[in-house]
Amino acid sequence: MPNIGTILKQEISRLARREIKLQTAALHKAATTYRRDIAALKRQVAALERATKAQTKRLQKATPVVAEPDTALRFRADGFKTLRAKLGLSAEEAGKLLGVSGQAIYTWETKRSTPRSSQLPAIAALRKMGKREAATRLQEMA
Repeated sequence: MPNIGTILKQEISRLARREIKLQTAALHKAATTYRRDIAALKRQVAALERATKAQTKRLQKATPVVAEPDTALRFRADGFKTLRAKLGLSAEEAGKLLGVSGQAIYTWETKRSTPRSSQLPAIAALRKMGKREAATRLQEMA
């Protein structure tokens, strides 16, 4: 005849396993659902990233690069210094042609200041001048 203690212990273990299984079944089901949802979301994110990349490529191919208009004037101190040397002008003479002082020309070239936007068209006109034309304009002013 089996020992009553052993039978009782086995029955208690069986009932405990059954209760634990009932309690954790909902958790297992929820975890499975969450894993499935996460996998679906990962696939969706990957598809959206691919679509975004393809759309970006299409836009880059379709949109021509728009060049800056020629009306946009820029000033570079080194370029201006080279221009003045090419024209054979002193800072004072260049200032007379542009309607500013020789000191202003010097501060532009040393990058201490930059010309006003209203002075940029005059500088652009000076760029288009030759050495002789600059000399004749200076004589006319004198």
